[in-house]
Amino acid sequence: RMLPSWQIGLMGDISVSRHFAIQPGVIYTGKGSKLKSNTETEQNYYEATSKLSYIEVPVNAVLKLPGSGKNPDFFIGIGPYAAIGVGGKREIEGKIQGVSFLHEERILYSDDDPATFDYEDRAGLGVIRRFDFGFNTTAGFVGKGLMVAFNYGYGLAKLQSGSDSEHGRNENRVISVIMGVKL
Repeated sequence: RMLPSWQIGLMGDISVSRHFAIQPGVIYTGKGSKLKSNTETEQNYYEATSKLSYIEVPVNAVLKLPGSGKNPDFFIGIGPYAAIGVGGKREIEGKIQGVSFLHEERILYSDDDPATFDYEDRAGLGVIRRFDFGFNTTAGFVGKGLMVAFNYGYGLAKLQSGSDSEHGRNENRVISVIMGVKL
């Protein structure tokens, strides 16, 4: 399940031509997920929440389509991103045969090489690969001093260091609504 989070950062806008720009950035972003089985009213249930913190560097190629008159400019773009995990926590709560439990721990990041997919250093549940990478798509409007954009990040890195199954890959998928001030 999706887990709402936040991000803060700086984005540049390097014009290549009137209708084309490169937009590099540095963003501190929250990512994560929530997994739930059964409901709190049942004898056995659990809810596991992982909240991850990353420093992400996106570089998007952006096509700018000018608006008419005082209308804002529309833009669409795509590009790669690379990110490094810098913190986070995991919380697991639930019941086993009616007995409640709660466990919290900080996220452990593996320093395993992100290109290695056969051997995994410190493999196991609760260990996440530190490096994430993938692609962004973005679209939005820029006015005189404000920007509103939508972004979708499609992670390609296998983050769970202990699972080789298709459902255990745990790539990041991030939907962002961005509001910014144009300086």
